[in-house]
Amino acid sequence: MTQTLLFSPWQLRDVTLRNRVMAAPMWQYAGRHWRPTDWHLMNLGRLADGGSGLVFQEGTTVERRGCGTVGDIGIWDDAAVPHLRRLVDIMQDCGAVPGIQLMHAGRKARQKPPDQGRGPLLRTPEIADWDDWDVIAPSAITLPGESAAAPRAMSEADIHAVIDAFVAAARRADAAGYQVLDLHAAHGYLLHSFLSPLANQRGDAWGGSLANRMRFVLEIVAGVRAVWPAGKPIFVRLSVIDGAAGGWALADSVALVREMHRLGVDLIDCSAGGIAGSPLPAGQSASYGYQVDLAAAIRRETGVPTSAVGLIVHASHAERILREGACDLVALARELIHNPNWPVDAAIKLGDDIGYRVMKTRGGFWLERRAATVPGLRASTQGEDELSPRESPG
Repeated sequence: MTQTLLFSPWQLRDVTLRNRVMAAPMWQYAGRHWRPTDWHLMNLGRLADGGSGLVFQEGTTVERRGCGTVGDIGIWDDAAVPHLRRLVDIMQDCGAVPGIQLMHAGRKARQKPPDQGRGPLLRTPEIADWDDWDVIAPSAITLPGESAAAPRAMSEADIHAVIDAFVAAARRADAAGYQVLDLHAAHGYLLHSFLSPLANQRGDAWGGSLANRMRFVLEIVAGVRAVWPAGKPIFVRLSVIDGAAGGWALADSVALVREMHRLGVDLIDCSAGGIAGSPLPAGQSASYGYQVDLAAAIRRETGVPTSAVGLIVHASHAERILREGACDLVALARELIHNPNWPVDAAIKLGDDIGYRVMKTRGGFWLERRAATVPGLRASTQGEDELSPRESPG
């Protein structure tokens, strides 16, 4: 019998994942009037049916002014709950644990989506609540590469309102049935902006020292943990480092993670960058598994479980990352856009006994029949072009 780590169950609190494959939150820019559409239902359903053990819904905004684009979806009112419950139901029906990422865009609010070139959105009559779409941040400064006007510096009232919004959003996420909650403190969005000295230049209790800059995130974590059920895990997506421009560093992340874990955070979803410049050293391009070392460092220094992300493409590489103890979950994003059935393909390539039964639905049954009746088909799926995880994909 062959049992891989990648396809072994894993439990956090009272939630058991069928395997260690995590579909990372991926923005769809397809919301209408801040609600999910049938596109979201289809997209999350195919990720769940493809065999991923944990499927995260895209970053879902906790208040109106926290929206990044007109296609974002929100969870700032109770009317959102039944719309979101449809997404939960389809993910669970397909055998995946449904997760939701809560976020606030902060200084990256009111933007054009990537396929329209990003940059500041222009006011149009179609956006009736433009004046409510206030762009806020810890400090009223612009950062290198930003083309928008400086955001408005948040008042004490703003800070407490956002903390309350995250707590209320967590209550609604539980009511909708999500089993795992991920707080977005990465990629230059509001929580990350408070952590980084590049973006947070406040002189009050919410800025300056490391302890002050961590305060906003820690108060959100404490508030969310108080209302999120004890049996359900909390993740935090963290930019472990800002990068070559300085700012937030690995040692800062280690200190923050220890405090968050004490407050009830169960796993760190490790990423990098988003404030200014690239997190990669000058002249270096992204390579396979280029952020895995960050997940490994956080896990090693704190003992807190981690997920790793960043050009994890091959099944054998994913398995090796887990066996080397770099992380506890392997997060995929664009690779799952390319192939939502990546977990099925990976199980076959690794020779895991679960095989096509990674799929809970009848699709796995028919794929097993196909493999049994077409000579050589199963063997033909075994091969895999291998590159060193340090080698550039080109």
